Amino acid sequence: MELKQRYKNINDTLNYLRLQVQESIPFARSYVPQFSDPVQFFLWLKPQLKYKNDPKDTELLQSFGTLMINNFYGTPGMGDCDCFTIAGLAGCMVQKWNNKKLYITLAGRNKFTPVHIWSGVILDGKNYPLDFTNAIPGKIRSYPF
Repeated sequence: MELKQRYKNINDTLNYLRLQVQESIPFARSYVPQFSDPVQFFLWLKPQLKYKNDPKDTELLQSFGTLMINNFYGTPGMGDCDCFTIAGLAGCMVQKWNNKKLYITLAGRNKFTPVHIWSGVILDGKNYPLDFTNAIPGKIRSYPF
């Protein structure tokens, strides 16, 4: 599923992001292998992703299946941090890791307008940030907020 609409506000975007994650779970079950930990998952998914900004004045949220198979741009894996977060969350949700807690992080230049989002998982008390816009797992960009 693909949601393409003019940007309204962060709450609207987060509601649709949650919907896209839910829609992505069946695809993730059939697409994502089981991994021993989030780092292995990151290293498997990251080479399949290609960053591209959203179209001007548009918030494009692609489900995991759309991102990888029927991409808006016509290039499998092409999207931005929102799309990568959806894929990351769905991929982690189908892993058979015990004691996992998934989260998202919003960051930006001020607290009212986040410009970046990434997913993460806490597994057995260890934090694994999964920012697929970075080259390596666990790396976090510095933002004021």
